Amino acid sequence: QVQVVYSGGGSVQTGGSLRLSCAVSERTFNNYYMGWFRQAPGKDREFVAASNWGGSTTYYLETVKGRFTISRDNAKNTVYLQMNSLKPEDTAVYYCAAGATLVALKVSSSWGQGTQVTVSS
Repeated sequence: QVQVVYSGGGSVQTGGSLRLSCAVSERTFNNYYMGWFRQAPGKDREFVAASNWGGSTTYYLETVKGRFTISRDNAKNTVYLQMNSLKPEDTAVYYCAAGATLVALKVSSSWGQGTQVTVSS
């Protein structure tokens, strides 16, 4: 079972910033797409961002483009999500996941308990 350590969640006001981290126990995923999802109360899980293995290609949910940046450090088995200009609608539990392809990532199970992000107006 993959072990994951999340950090960086918290509560901020509108316009604030947070940087999420997801450290994974296995180096296997260094060659995988890695990404972030979020789930708000009463809503379905939503794809937020993804990065290919080298970080050269990234994908974003339309509503976070220009505000969020995904990056990864394969030496540390860690993927990051820098979130700027946060809005109340960004409030959710954020999770990371991996997949051999972007399609596989988008249907993969998220890992662990995630990290809570709360944005107040």
